[in-house]
Amino acid sequence: MTPLLEVRDLVKHYPGARRFLGLGPARSGTRAVDGVSFDVARGEILALVGESGCGKTTVARVILRLTPATRGRVLFDGLDVLALPTEPLRSLRRRMQIVFQDPSGSLNPRMTVRTALREGPEIHRLAAGAQLDARVHRLLAEVGLDPALAGSYPHELSGGQRQRVGIARALSVEPELLVCDEPVSALDVSVQAQVLNLLTELRQRRGLTYLFIAHDLAVVRHMADRVAVMYLGKLVEVAPAEELYRAPRHPYTTALLSAVPVPDPTATQRRIVLPGDVPSPARPPAGCPFHPRCPHPQKAERCRQEPPALRAVGPGRLAACHFAEEPM
Repeated sequence: MTPLLEVRDLVKHYPGARRFLGLGPARSGTRAVDGVSFDVARGEILALVGESGCGKTTVARVILRLTPATRGRVLFDGLDVLALPTEPLRSLRRRMQIVFQDPSGSLNPRMTVRTALREGPEIHRLAAGAQLDARVHRLLAEVGLDPALAGSYPHELSGGQRQRVGIARALSVEPELLVCDEPVSALDVSVQAQVLNLLTELRQRRGLTYLFIAHDLAVVRHMADRVAVMYLGKLVEVAPAEELYRAPRHPYTTALLSAVPVPDPTATQRRIVLPGDVPSPARPPAGCPFHPRCPHPQKAERCRQEPPALRAVGPGRLAACHFAEEPM
């Protein structure tokens, strides 16, 4: 499949704090994203997963140019997003939309649902007048909400309803790519499944492409086509979802999967508890960034000195581990 989105060697470093009155050592910068590359094909769902602070959201914000990149390239349908001038970028934004993690914080409390859903189509001149109101009603029905809620304010809605409004707002300008930044992590478990099913249905109905960001591998198991795992600003494994869940090739992915609850009281799955804490992205370790916590029995001096490249370890599979072919 032809990639709709191509990300090449994406880097985002935040500068360190300056010394106060010139006294004391200056703080080193933070390497939030450190050389990330991947593709997302048309109609595909690529899940970008990893624990909090690994750089997932920063990747999303840089792709959409909500945050400037330090270096790298982002190509959307062949267009270099990071090099586009203001006007072409404004037109391109209609084709790339985002669903934020916090539905309460992403909606303007002074806007009714109707006003929020009218805003995008009005800016991009997709509809006007009675057509615009009819469009709002269709959007609400499409995401499973009663069109009568159009006159409500965000505080009058439940968390699940607010997130559905956020999805409807993203769909209002007819995008091709939807970036979902942990769209269910702030919702009750019972509501999470409903929103995930909705996103799956919208993908089939509208032919959408998703970059789906999550920290929970269980959330994306049944909807992602491929999974990319991040650790400390780098990709450590990329694989088709079914193969990654069946046989992970990176020890960090293995540890993440071991933490996924199994709904079987007789299951004997071994939980892998990683030692220590995640290193600071301001002072990443030398060599493999995961080596201080790695439980791999083959861990060697090479891991402490030589950073592993993200390399092919099977058809469509990439892993950044010197011992990716060795069993855990």
